[in-house]
Amino acid sequence: MLSSTTIYLVIIVFLALAFDFINGFQDCATSIATSVSTRALTLRQAVLMSAFFNFLGAFISTAVAKTIGNGLVSPSAITSQVIIAALLGAIIWDLVTWYFAIPSSSSHALIGGIIGSSIAFGGSFYMINWLNFFWKVALWIFMSPIIGFLSGYLMMTLLNWLLRKTRPAVVTAVFSKLQIVSAMLMALNHGGNDAQKSMGIITMALVSGGVIAQFSVPNWVKISCALSMALGTAVGGKRIIKTMGTSMARLMPVNGFAAQTSGAGVLFTATMMQAPVSTTHVITTAIMGVAASKRITAVKWSLARDIVTAWIITIPITAILSSVIMLLFKTM
Repeated sequence: MLSSTTIYLVIIVFLALAFDFINGFQDCATSIATSVSTRALTLRQAVLMSAFFNFLGAFISTAVAKTIGNGLVSPSAITSQVIIAALLGAIIWDLVTWYFAIPSSSSHALIGGIIGSSIAFGGSFYMINWLNFFWKVALWIFMSPIIGFLSGYLMMTLLNWLLRKTRPAVVTAVFSKLQIVSAMLMALNHGGNDAQKSMGIITMALVSGGVIAQFSVPNWVKISCALSMALGTAVGGKRIIKTMGTSMARLMPVNGFAAQTSGAGVLFTATMMQAPVSTTHVITTAIMGVAASKRITAVKWSLARDIVTAWIITIPITAILSSVIMLLFKTM
């Protein structure tokens, strides 16, 4: 007969992979949206490419996984129920925002879930390493959208100047090819940052359950998380791709290249600084910056306002959801 610890670990692995699957609806979809919308790649080609480079990116580093699984709260200070509550809160919020086609942040949903369930379990705000939260999460919540917007704006402004004497047909033909490269870079860096969140959660559970002695992400965890995320993109990514690639601003291949290249650069920088940033934040604001370089009215600011609102409320809402779920566990 299986022990309760084993049963809890199986549930956590299942929920973490489900979270990654749903994350594929959101963040993987945003990373390939511009390539599909500008027709540089078909949806099938983009999904296959994204799956491959996300898989490779997942092996770049485990620094972000350590921030999620060991930097916000000590694994030894919580139980498996805390992790389950965090995952459930994040999954519920991701499904709600996916249903309404709002590209919210799966990363911040998970962080909010960890914070809420941990505080509810311990009955104290001291459960959280607030210094790490500030420097590696909160600061980047504000910085990454600003950097993403400025990067997209400056990249597109530079390209406009360099290509000012080039015929539009030539620009479209060249950047239809170059955008494939930028999509690869985006997917690679997405795997290097986003795929690590669920890795951190599963490894946290393995340490908390005494299965492994120290925080070190097993290879089977890396592989299963990367594959689950890619499958989610294939199944449910179309809704977010439409919002990101066509509803917010009309994009050409050169615009998609500028957005993806600048976005990939921001993600790489954040990963090297161990910051679990949101791919959605970065690529969304990069698209807005690219569109704004042409003219301010090229961005549909009403849609952008709805997206920004979802960003602001994600961590508080998922923290509340997960804390309520944790309190229910405690009363059972």
